[in-house]
Amino acid sequence: MSAITSLSQLDPTKTYSYADYLTWKFDEFVELIKGRLMRPMAGSSRLHQVYSLNIAAEIRQYLKGKPCQVYVAPFDVRLNTAGVNGDQEITTVVQPDICVICDRTKLDDRGCVGSPDWIVEILSPGNTARDTKIKFDLYEESGVLEYWIVFPGVKTVAVYVLEGDQYQLAGEFYEPGPIPVRILSGLELEWSEVFAEA
Repeated sequence: MSAITSLSQLDPTKTYSYADYLTWKFDEFVELIKGRLMRPMAGSSRLHQVYSLNIAAEIRQYLKGKPCQVYVAPFDVRLNTAGVNGDQEITTVVQPDICVICDRTKLDDRGCVGSPDWIVEILSPGNTARDTKIKFDLYEESGVLEYWIVFPGVKTVAVYVLEGDQYQLAGEFYEPGPIPVRILSGLELEWSEVFAEA
């Protein structure tokens, strides 16, 4: 079989595994959700990058000397709701904008195997349904404890916390003030710092 060097060589109706994903040799960052190829979105905007760095920098500063670690995309998160960790059996690989992992046994040189404790996704034009429905359901099902959705256009952060097996809205933040992180006691991100553009 010839090397896969272009998305056009993949069949969008077929299901793939992480083992397949590792053989692909193209520049775009793609995601697999339950074996289905999620086509890459357009490159992130300047403000997407600014907000992502603002958030990640605050988290990184807070986590110094603590067991949890923060990672930014591109970073493979292999979610496996079936509980099997072989590359051939893993059919979901996502690239969250930001994720925090507190159980270091989930980390390897290729990324994370299992659910991060906290994921932040920053919406870009064209990915609203992916982050607010497809990934929302996936992260809930996979046991991600806290999920933030950042809406750059309206400068709002929606915070969801897993209670039992369902996400509950813990708050929507759309004006200056602290945004508490539920899973990291003592960490609050200031809204005005999240959306600072300088």
